[in-house]
Amino acid sequence: MQNSPDYRVSNIDQLRTIMGEPGKLVPLKLLTALDDDAIDFIRRSPFLVLSTADAAGNQDASPKGDAPGFVAIEDRNTLLIPDRKGNKLLFGLQNILANPRVGILFITPPTSETLRVNGTAELIVDPTILERLAARGAPAQLAIRVTVRECFFHCAKAFIRSELWKHEKWAEPIKISFGKYLAGKMSAAQAHAVAAVDPANHAAAPDHATQQADLAQQIDAFVEEDYKNNL
Repeated sequence: MQNSPDYRVSNIDQLRTIMGEPGKLVPLKLLTALDDDAIDFIRRSPFLVLSTADAAGNQDASPKGDAPGFVAIEDRNTLLIPDRKGNKLLFGLQNILANPRVGILFITPPTSETLRVNGTAELIVDPTILERLAARGAPAQLAIRVTVRECFFHCAKAFIRSELWKHEKWAEPIKISFGKYLAGKMSAAQAHAVAAVDPANHAAAPDHATQQADLAQQIDAFVEEDYKNNL
């Protein structure tokens, strides 16, 4: 096989020469509707990643999770995914309005196989459906209704290689400070305005570093409160 000067793979024949062809049994797992095993997996799953793209092809992948079974199964070709309170950026939801094609990866710890579902989606605000998807005493804000076009189980190799479910292999949790992250991206004027510093309480206006530190603490406190009371 002749490689291009920049070693890019640019066509399917070249790709297949490198990676090979699937075994004869592999295509048998590609289904056009949910079978009993897929339904059972979804009912046990507390977490998924929803992949979308807008009309121009710009992608987004959004994590969604709740108690196992939070995704409702209407029938073998229809899923209902609740959407709840979040940061209101709405990237995935806006993408669905522009381009209904979606991909979903269901994860069910500590199972190392995953379930992949591809299809089309629409946004639903039917009160009956939203109440059916209620959690913690509150209905879903809206529902994503997915029409299943393809589904299949993905093998466990990625999880085996990464040893993802081996707790003894885990490092210490990474502390993500949204306060430090966001405050560090603000100008001095922005930080001062958001922190709403009262000049009467200061002999001199605080410097930018102090403003950032104070603002970071405020943001982190807000985020922690939101995690506790606004799921």
